[in-house]
Amino acid sequence: MSTTSAVPTPPLTSLSHGGGCGCKLSPGVLADLLKGSTAAPFAALLVGTETADDAAVYQLNETQAVVATTDFFMPIVDDPFEFGRIAAANALSDVYAMGGRPILALALLAMPVKVLPADVIREILRGGEAICAEAGIPIAGGHSIDSLEPIYGLAAVGVVHPRHLKRNSQACAGDALLLGKPLGVGIMSAALKKGQLAATDYRAMIDTTTRLNRAGPDLAELGGVHAMTDVTGFGLLGHLLEMCRGAQLSARVTMASVPLLDHVLAMAGAGFITGASARNWASYGDEVRLAPELQSVHQALLCDPQTSGGLLVACAPDAVAAALGIFRRHGLMQAAVIGAMTDAEPLVYVEA
Repeated sequence: MSTTSAVPTPPLTSLSHGGGCGCKLSPGVLADLLKGSTAAPFAALLVGTETADDAAVYQLNETQAVVATTDFFMPIVDDPFEFGRIAAANALSDVYAMGGRPILALALLAMPVKVLPADVIREILRGGEAICAEAGIPIAGGHSIDSLEPIYGLAAVGVVHPRHLKRNSQACAGDALLLGKPLGVGIMSAALKKGQLAATDYRAMIDTTTRLNRAGPDLAELGGVHAMTDVTGFGLLGHLLEMCRGAQLSARVTMASVPLLDHVLAMAGAGFITGASARNWASYGDEVRLAPELQSVHQALLCDPQTSGGLLVACAPDAVAAALGIFRRHGLMQAAVIGAMTDAEPLVYVEA
């Protein structure tokens, strides 16, 4: 009598060449691909591709505009339910970053169906549904394909009053810069993939990546908030540079003020750095001026690809206290002032 044993399910992260927002094309590669691409003018299209903003916005009438975005990636963790939650929170963040309120989502699912059991794929979908339920919206459909690598995300739709729409390009000289979540997700994901992430650090990573950026609409309605984006695959420096280019201003950041996840400096020093961090720096490092006392670990953190990262807000100095209060009311307790916009050419200066 012969017996056969079931083939064990492989870890999700072992099935993909990258994970989370570290899968994104580098800023340099993306810019090259989009070179020469032009969109036909539409008067009602308030936000398109012109400033690399977080979502498209189309005005319906004087009081309503539709916010539309899509985001998907390969697993950043092995737990399928948590992967679904992270991917969904990350996709909805782009709606919040425009000042919008999500109203529905469509699921985007690509799975190696001959490798992953159906119950694992169902858990991914359940995780996305859980986050959308938390956001108060349905997943109303979607699309699925058989794929060599597991991929999940959402196409998300929201609404915003045109008066409260926040672009990434409208910062003003003298604005304070606020960051809503700590950096270090990419570094933690690199440590996790090598089996070197402590359980407490793993929980911290899950907590930050599944926390919705629901502060966005309230911040957008606050007088004095001029520009907003979220920090994802291009790292803090990459998304801040998009702000600088859009407004034709420079930014000054104080490294000591940038919130970090616990232990990520040590992890970076131990070599747990994603390849995307180096690609990010190669794409925009010539537009950054780092203080000489800063080390390579600081550069890695500033370029670290964030998955479901924090909102980056430019607001008038007299609105800072109220903006921080909004962040904290939404459970983003590490939100902090990290620098300011200044009237100079579009560069980022980072002091210790």
